[in-house]
Amino acid sequence: MDSLETAAHPENLRRVVIEPVSRVEGHGKVTLLLDADDRVHQVRLHIVEFRGFEKFIQGRPYWEVPVLVQRLCGICPVSHHLAASKALDIIVGAKQLTPTAEKMRRLMHLGQILQSHALHFFHLASPDLLFGFDADAAKRNIVHVAAVAPDVAKKGVLLRKYGQEIIRHTAGKRVHGTGSVPGGVNKNLTRAERAELLGEIDTIIAWSREAVAIVAKLFADNAGLYASFGRFDSNRLGLVRADGALDLYHGGLRATDARGGTIFDHADYQSYYELIHEEVKPWSYMKFPFLVEQGSEAGWYRVGPLARVAQCDFIPTELAEAERVAFKAFDGGAALSAPLGYHWARMIEMLHAAEGIKELLLDNDLSGGDLVVRGERGLRGVGVIEAPRGTLIHHYRINEDDQIVNANLIVSTTHNNQAMNTAVREVARRYLDGRQLTEGLLNHIEVAIRAFDPCLSCATHALGKMPLELELVDAAGRLVDRLARDA
Repeated sequence: MDSLETAAHPENLRRVVIEPVSRVEGHGKVTLLLDADDRVHQVRLHIVEFRGFEKFIQGRPYWEVPVLVQRLCGICPVSHHLAASKALDIIVGAKQLTPTAEKMRRLMHLGQILQSHALHFFHLASPDLLFGFDADAAKRNIVHVAAVAPDVAKKGVLLRKYGQEIIRHTAGKRVHGTGSVPGGVNKNLTRAERAELLGEIDTIIAWSREAVAIVAKLFADNAGLYASFGRFDSNRLGLVRADGALDLYHGGLRATDARGGTIFDHADYQSYYELIHEEVKPWSYMKFPFLVEQGSEAGWYRVGPLARVAQCDFIPTELAEAERVAFKAFDGGAALSAPLGYHWARMIEMLHAAEGIKELLLDNDLSGGDLVVRGERGLRGVGVIEAPRGTLIHHYRINEDDQIVNANLIVSTTHNNQAMNTAVREVARRYLDGRQLTEGLLNHIEVAIRAFDPCLSCATHALGKMPLELELVDAAGRLVDRLARDA
């Protein structure tokens, strides 16, 4: 059947469904359409859960929003907490925070980066990377990692624990804290708290360096597979500092094309909507953002650790910068467009976070008493932050009664929507190829999605045991093959 005939008769295509996709928060599925020759004609990642945060916060007083919106996620609440606070800084006229408030927020954010990156790599990704994508499913989990490599598993747990302690000290508690408020923060760190956290930081930095080395060795040992697995070229988006350095808390928007050419640079994110538009498609509740200058077809992009490390000019901490240089040079840049390159870049960022935490803990401004500023009130504000998974945009409008009247959130996973679809398509075309459905095949598809660490995960995914069902159905609706994995 040629492509024209297939397009005219889509009912002749067979449909493969993976539902639910494991290790995403909420409910997602993948559908693949195959022709009679088992060629892949369409791949879609569907997010079929509706959240509605943009709607139900309308009418709430603006000062409640930093606490409300972090309920979007139990894994990266700090990112939403800070993005909302940054947007509301504009509304309350806090154009420049006090040094204590700025550095407390940055410390909170680096704690979030550290704990989230450690969680994803050691708990969710390492079983695939250490044991192989086709390994026995009973072994592809953190329990088996702990059995085979107890030192690696232990360090992963303790790295995350340290990041959570940073969050507890700065936000008030480990999950859904209240430390950041419009115009600043509501607490500082005592010298005793700083000394307590400094007591462990050199160990945390050393373990972070070891984590980078683990991924670098995995790439070196599996260069062909890792560099080609789901590989695609795309635009990139992220924040950079005024001098082009990586800045996870604040900066201007930079977008580059697949060749590294500049699309726009140091753009003021208060006007992000002039640069980025969102497209709606009927088969997913996630929107599809694109760069206005390139249009909806060519303007999609990727965000997150891989995009950030690839396009920044340098990382402003010594050890992480050395690792960035090695990462970019690996095999002539082979890791820069590979989805699995996210894991390497993620560990480099974790090391940067650990180094940045040490720098901040040594800064006496953290113990200052000037916490909040106010200025000329406004009715609109945009806050952007680099969440662990990528660029996060919060945009709010209020009325004269201080109520939220409009909200737009573009979360990291939404930015990566088309990129994830593309990675799944590339993996499916290479590995599906009409073969009998197996657990290993399903895991290849999930590995491609998991590399982006989509921010829909929940705690039950730590063991990788979410139920999964894949069915192959012919055009008449008859079940051809089925594979089910129980929880």
